[in-house]
Amino acid sequence: MTASRPAQLPFDLPHRPSLARDDLIVTDANRLAVSAIDSWPDWGHPVLLIVGPPGSGKSHLAAAWAEMSGATGFSGGVAASPFRLVIDDIDRAPADETAIFGAVNAARLGGGFVLATARVRPSEMALGLADLRSRLQAATLVELGRPDDALLVGVLSKLFADRQIAIDPKLVHYLSVRMERSLEQASRLVAAVDREALASKEKVSRALLQRVLERTGLSPATDEASGSTPPAAATRHDDIARGPVPPKED
Repeated sequence: MTASRPAQLPFDLPHRPSLARDDLIVTDANRLAVSAIDSWPDWGHPVLLIVGPPGSGKSHLAAAWAEMSGATGFSGGVAASPFRLVIDDIDRAPADETAIFGAVNAARLGGGFVLATARVRPSEMALGLADLRSRLQAATLVELGRPDDALLVGVLSKLFADRQIAIDPKLVHYLSVRMERSLEQASRLVAAVDREALASKEKVSRALLQRVLERTGLSPATDEASGSTPPAAATRHDDIARGPVPPKED
């Protein structure tokens, strides 16, 4: 009787997916937001606010715009004009609201551009500074829903390709309908598949994917009939077909 060969322990090497503009997968779920960043610097308003749930791709959009525009992350102050700033999670930012207001107001007065991301609209943000809320409500607002099927499959395929993992498109679909509809979760899941394939020295198969889903707990409750989780539709707040324009105030 021969002893079974122990699983290989894979090196957990860091993998940083590219967040460049050319790496954005564009579908109906994010088309308006991509159109907005692509239209820079011809924005109708110098402040663009991208709102969406966790895992909807806000950070990738912000990173793509930063690469295009040369923007820097907000660190509490405003650089000399003309500046370009990214403020991630402005609804939960630890920075002083007065400092954020200063940056947003300076952009409004022509000093530069600000792209901010948030999980909720300005009216729902827990802000103490009324003037900051007012400035954000005047900004161009683009909303993202959870990733649709095309975006999730496209991102999964790219993440596997980035890691040089050969996978049948049918298996990508199998994975996409059994995982949480989140681009962050897609990244974690592909990393887990990569580790499992290295440790077991197996090709990526349906059995391996099922094993990873069970072990990682990255599979949400699914519809019993179809085995899929329905996507949330993307929404739009204003018409940016010709480039971002400020929304009408209520």
